[in-house]
Amino acid sequence: MKPLITFVLLSLCLLPIIFVLVSTSFKADSRSFSIDYKNNCFRKDGKPFQYISGSIHYSRIPREYWKDRLLKMYMTGLNAIQVYVPWNFHETLQGVFNFAGDRDLEYFLNLANQTGLLVILRPGPYICAEWEMGGLPAWLLQKPNIILRSADTEYLKATSVWFGVLLTKMRPWLYQNGGNIISVQVENEYGSYFACDYNYMRHLHNLFRLFLGEDVILFTTDGNTDKEMICGTLEGLYATIDFGTDTNITAAFIRQRRFEPKGPLVNSEFYTGWLDHWGDKHASVDTVKVSKMLGEMLSMGASVNMYMFEGGTNFGYWNGADHDTRFRSVVTSYDYNAPLSEAGDPTDKLLAIRDVIKNFRDIPVGPMPPATPKFAYGFVTLQKVGNISSLLDTLSPQGPVQSQYPLTFEEIKQYYGSMLYRTTLPRNVPEPTPLISPLNGIHDRAYVSVNGVYKGLMERDTALVMNVTGQQGDQLDIIVENMGRVNFGSYINDNKGLLGNLILGNDVLTDWSIYPLDIDTAVANGWLQAGHSGSGMEAGDGPMIYSGTLKPTGLAWDTFVKLNGWTKGQVWVNGVNLGRYWPQRGPQQTLYVPGPFLSATQPNNITVLELERAPSHRRILFMDRPQLNIYFLRNGKNAKKKIHTKMLKLIFLLTNLRSQDLDAH
Repeated sequence: MKPLITFVLLSLCLLPIIFVLVSTSFKADSRSFSIDYKNNCFRKDGKPFQYISGSIHYSRIPREYWKDRLLKMYMTGLNAIQVYVPWNFHETLQGVFNFAGDRDLEYFLNLANQTGLLVILRPGPYICAEWEMGGLPAWLLQKPNIILRSADTEYLKATSVWFGVLLTKMRPWLYQNGGNIISVQVENEYGSYFACDYNYMRHLHNLFRLFLGEDVILFTTDGNTDKEMICGTLEGLYATIDFGTDTNITAAFIRQRRFEPKGPLVNSEFYTGWLDHWGDKHASVDTVKVSKMLGEMLSMGASVNMYMFEGGTNFGYWNGADHDTRFRSVVTSYDYNAPLSEAGDPTDKLLAIRDVIKNFRDIPVGPMPPATPKFAYGFVTLQKVGNISSLLDTLSPQGPVQSQYPLTFEEIKQYYGSMLYRTTLPRNVPEPTPLISPLNGIHDRAYVSVNGVYKGLMERDTALVMNVTGQQGDQLDIIVENMGRVNFGSYINDNKGLLGNLILGNDVLTDWSIYPLDIDTAVANGWLQAGHSGSGMEAGDGPMIYSGTLKPTGLAWDTFVKLNGWTKGQVWVNGVNLGRYWPQRGPQQTLYVPGPFLSATQPNNITVLELERAPSHRRILFMDRPQLNIYFLRNGKNAKKKIHTKMLKLIFLLTNLRSQDLDAH
């Protein structure tokens, strides 16, 4: 490979600024953080150091709660936190960088510093994290043949620009420069990716050294297999490993030693819990196993990061997905069965971990901060605003893009949410006729209507055919939902929308009008309120907007919204996108509503996008506790409840739902 590194970096307009920052950055000579290869340990300011860390994602927690979560981690006895930086969270649109509000990474680092927590930074560029596309921005997919996470020229160019911005901001926060960042990960679990491109890893290594200097510890993290360690490690980057409670500790650290013969033992991701997909059972990891294994690793002198310590929430469209035998989207809650719950509440697992840590370092004096207060605000009845087709002037004010054949989200530059594809039936179809996606091109769910009447849905990997009837010239509307891009494995080039032609009988459908749907802007501007449009009261099938108001109570406490009888969709509170609900698929039944999203004195606007069918009662319930573990077995078109009806009634009673209301749910 030609010296692409030099070519790309010299082309950056940021380079002069960077060199000024590098030459003027503050260096605190008395501060140091290094690896002692002779004594197999880290050294902080010259003294042996063992970190006990926990992962926390600022992108999954409201800014108002950052300090609360960090303080709880500190009071547990942690001396460090591990932090991912999602590239797409800060550069959602190419060349537009956002580090304000909930994206203010430096403010978060400063809070951690004030709290007394060191930072292990994981800037990617790929982070996995069950985050949309593993943190990579979707606009990269506008290059149709781009090879992500490789020495692909276009990918390296974009990565270099991003790191020119991010790492320049991070350099003053390095420990030796007076900050609290003690080490920085290069890439993330690269050994699990098919490319195994050492030129790519060398490029990143050089970039990190250019922007961060020679003194900071750069490291890699990979899974507990030889293949992953071979492809994920690189000379000059300290090799660490990750594993959970189902692993033999000695065997795992022997593997790390084969790739890093000297230096500290490090488990960079010790799994305290696990993620959930829609349709899965709620994951959990036994507290006794976690605490026992943590103690054993710390007794060996290993530095350990617990993944996760506080999971948080996939607000908006930020959830990722997996694709092994089929596409599986990650749920909205990232509770992760972690020591701090999704709402930041201390759990029994946290208390058990704190008891272990007491044996290895002094625990800060003082009580553990309590759980944030919760409140059951009760029911809100919603009214219909209108179906998507009737609201196009509001949701797609720029109008449609015309194309003979379907275009993807990325080609339209609508990266998240949904788009409407509209055409007409090319001939009379009086008998049920198959509408087919022959190349599995529905990414990810398609809601089909003819002349405004909802006919059903098509779904990636599982439902690629449905029957349609109608007359020549009838309007065919297909609303395609992006359920989150794949964040792990070989399928991260995960384009969304209609990726190929649809065939009706023997006819290829053509002449499409494609409407990007900007529902979030319409909600934020208050344009989707009942009475503004639509018929108001009745429910219906297919994608519909509903709205209502939660009256002020004088409180703005955390709550959890439950949508009994609703099918699948999205919820906004005061313009903030809470994420996806899908109670019929489970296991998650409630969406977390942080108190800062609510007003104690003004009416709180509630908007719901229901994609399939709303219940006749049109009510939603605000509760004082979450429900994340109600699981339904899928059996053809019917879902068979795994839990007994009596248990359902008990759950309702425990959530203050009156027994006479059960029939409405």
